[in-house]
Amino acid sequence: MTKVFNELEELLGLHFRDKDLLTNAFIHRSYPNEHAECPFDSNERLEFLGDAVLELSVSEYLYHTYPNHPEGDLTNYRSAIVNTASLAETAKKLKLGDYLLMSKGEEESGGRESEYLLANALEALLGAIYLDKGYEAAKNTVAKFLLPKLPAIVKSEAYKDAKSKLQEIAQEQMAITPHYQVLSEWGPDHDKHFLIGVFVGKKKLGEGKGSSKQRAELDAAEKALEDWRY
Repeated sequence: MTKVFNELEELLGLHFRDKDLLTNAFIHRSYPNEHAECPFDSNERLEFLGDAVLELSVSEYLYHTYPNHPEGDLTNYRSAIVNTASLAETAKKLKLGDYLLMSKGEEESGGRESEYLLANALEALLGAIYLDKGYEAAKNTVAKFLLPKLPAIVKSEAYKDAKSKLQEIAQEQMAITPHYQVLSEWGPDHDKHFLIGVFVGKKKLGEGKGSSKQRAELDAAEKALEDWRY
């Protein structure tokens, strides 16, 4: 059941030795449940690995590129590059949704266009690249497809933390500080995922998903800012 990835490999400029590993990067957790013949687990372990590779490669680049910037700025720059929306945007350019294998129900609900699933697929792909081609290849992929966004992010100050922006607006316009609440969580202890809501009072402003509470809170804040109507 190894898929054909010729177009993707051409875009990446990489040739995978282990095509099964590449296929595994696109197995959504719902797919094996409907396909008993599937020889792969979901892509969640590769996503876990790819997340770490992504964080390290972006951090390394920022450290060397901005030697006079404080840690707080570097953290915000990194967050702007590795957040769900940014990763999903890059995943769409690479047409990763076309390669996802998922259940019929997940597909019918728009899974191929889901920012969350696309971001996860990109992280899983980076994990697969790391295992098949090594860290330098994974780092070069990040440099080629994600880091070009950085100058515009810095110039426009789009790196400013979404939680801070939301708090400023909510306090200014409503005199209320937003709070965050875990709505659900799933996955094994070593690879938890979270759905978190951001609220002002009892009103929910947005929901976010992520592989950590911090990332899910940032995603929720970003969604709230996108839909802000006050």
